[in-house]
Amino acid sequence: MAGAGLRAAFRRWLPCRGHDGPRASSSSPSCPGCGPPGPGAHCPGAPRSAPAPAPAGGAELSAHLWARYQDMRRLVHDLLPPEVCSLLNPAAIYANNEISLRDVEVYGFDYDYTLAQYADALHPEIFSAARDILIEHYKYPEGIRKYDYDPSFAIRGLHYDIQKSLLMKIDAFHYVQLGTAYRGLQPVPDEEVIDLYGGTQHIPLYQMSGFYGKGPSIKQFMDIFSLPEMALLSCVVDHFLGHSLEFDQAHLYKDVTDAIRDVHVKGLMYQWIERDMEKYILRGDETFAVLSRLVAHGKQLFLITNSPFSFVDQGMRHMVGPDWRQLFDVVIVQADKPSFFTDRRKPFRKLDEKGSLHWDRITRLEKGKIYRQGNLYDFLRLTEWRGPRVLYFGDHLYSDLADLMLRHGWRTGAIIPELEREIRIINTEQYMHSLTWQQALTGLLERMQTYQDAESQQVLAAWMKERQELRCVTKALFNAQFGSIFRTFHNPTYFSRRLVRFSDLYMASLSCLLNYRVDFTFYPRRTPLQHEAPLWMDQLCTGCMKTPFLGDMAHIR
Repeated sequence: MAGAGLRAAFRRWLPCRGHDGPRASSSSPSCPGCGPPGPGAHCPGAPRSAPAPAPAGGAELSAHLWARYQDMRRLVHDLLPPEVCSLLNPAAIYANNEISLRDVEVYGFDYDYTLAQYADALHPEIFSAARDILIEHYKYPEGIRKYDYDPSFAIRGLHYDIQKSLLMKIDAFHYVQLGTAYRGLQPVPDEEVIDLYGGTQHIPLYQMSGFYGKGPSIKQFMDIFSLPEMALLSCVVDHFLGHSLEFDQAHLYKDVTDAIRDVHVKGLMYQWIERDMEKYILRGDETFAVLSRLVAHGKQLFLITNSPFSFVDQGMRHMVGPDWRQLFDVVIVQADKPSFFTDRRKPFRKLDEKGSLHWDRITRLEKGKIYRQGNLYDFLRLTEWRGPRVLYFGDHLYSDLADLMLRHGWRTGAIIPELEREIRIINTEQYMHSLTWQQALTGLLERMQTYQDAESQQVLAAWMKERQELRCVTKALFNAQFGSIFRTFHNPTYFSRRLVRFSDLYMASLSCLLNYRVDFTFYPRRTPLQHEAPLWMDQLCTGCMKTPFLGDMAHIR
C-alpha cells in the first residue's frame, strides 16, 4: 500500500527528528540522506556539537554542494515510492471550513453547471456563433472566420486588462505569474509585462476591478461559459494585431462580450441543448439520485437560477422526469443573480405552465409553483430559511456564493468541474516527483545561499535554472499557457483565494455527494502557516527542520 511505503520511508528518516523517540546512536550530527551539515546546521534532538567546518572553498566547496544535491535526490526518491501516487480521489468533496451535513436542513441549487453539467462540446458552438455574430452584425473582418475554438488555450479565473489587451493569470497577492500573459494568441515577454505595470508584477486590482471582477479596467473570467469568450477575445485581438489594424481596445472587448451575450440572450445555446440533451447534458442520472436521496432523508430543496423556465423544465425532465418539481419546495427562474442577493426592490412574479406572468401579489412561496426574479430578502422572509442550516451549491464563486456566505451566513458548496482533471494530473508519478523535487531543491537553495564565493554561486545558478525548468514543466502538465487554475508556481491563484473565501465545500460535481452519508461531517485539514514549521519536503531534505538552521542565517538581523 502507498501509505505503508511512505511510512517506511519516514521511519528511515525519523531517527534524525528527535520528536518521536530516542535518536539512533550516531557519532555524526548529520541527517541520514542529507550528507554533511552546512555551517551551524544541527538536527533536532541530536547532541549539540561544534559545527562541522565548511570546506575550504573553490572546487572542494563546489563538490560539497553537489554532494548535498545528490543526497537530496536519493532522499526524495526514498520518500516517494511508486505506489504513493493516486492518493487523491477526484470524486471526493474537499472542505475549506468544518461543516456537518447533520445540521443542514435545506439544500439550494443553481441550475447551469450545478444540477446540469454540460459537455465541453458546447464551447465550440458558443465560440463559432459569437464569432459569426461579430462578422455579420458588428461588421468585423471576414478573416476572423478562419479561427476555430481551441479548448487547450485558456483556463477559468484569468484576468483581462481591457486597455492593454492582456489576458493573464494573477495570484492571491495580485501578482502576475510571469510567463502567463498573452496579447491575442502570443505570449508577452516578462520584461514587457513588468514595464506595462510601472516596473512591477503587482496589479492594483482594488483600483482596477470591482468586487465581482467586472472591471472597469480589469475583468476576471469566473464562470465556465467564459472559456469560449476568452478564446474569441484572444483570436480577434490576434487577427487585428497580425494585420496591423488599428482598434480601440475597449470597443473590441465590449463587442466580443456583447456577441457572447447575444448567444445566450437570443436563446441559441438553449436551442442547441434542447435539441440534443444526450449530447450536451452529463450525469443526469446522478443528479436525480442526489435529489431523491436528500428528499428521502427529509431535506427541503430549492432552485434559484438565471435561466428561463422552459429551458430548465426540459433539462430537468430529461434528468429527473416530468414530476421533477415535486422534489423542490421552491423554484425560482430568471433570478438575475447576483443582484438577486443584494437588491431588495424586485418582487417575485408567479409563472404558469406556459411561462406567462401572473399579476397577483406573492405572499407565500408554494411547492410545485414557478416564480420569476424576486430578491433574497423576500425569499428569507417568506421561507424563514436562514443561516448555517442552509447549504447552497453553485459554480460561480461571485454570482452564486459570495453574497450568501458574506451577508447571510449560508453554507456554500462550489462546483468546480476542472477539479477532476487537475486531481488526475496531481496523481501522476511525473507530477508528484517533479513537485517534490522542486520543493526539495527550493529548500536547498534557501539554505545554501550563505555560500557567496564564485564557485558556489555557479552551483546555485545551475540549481536556480533547474528549479525554473521544473516549474515550467509542472505548469505545462495542466495547461501549456496558463497552468493550473488553482496554483501559480507556488502561490494560490486569485481564483483559489476566492474559492477558499466563498465556499465551505468544493467538488467536481454534485454527484460527489453520493459518496457521503447525509449526516457526514467534513473536517478541513489544518493548513500549516509558514511559521508553524511543517514537515515540508525541502525542510526534510536540507536538515529536517528550519529552526536549527539559524546558524546559517546569523548574519541576518
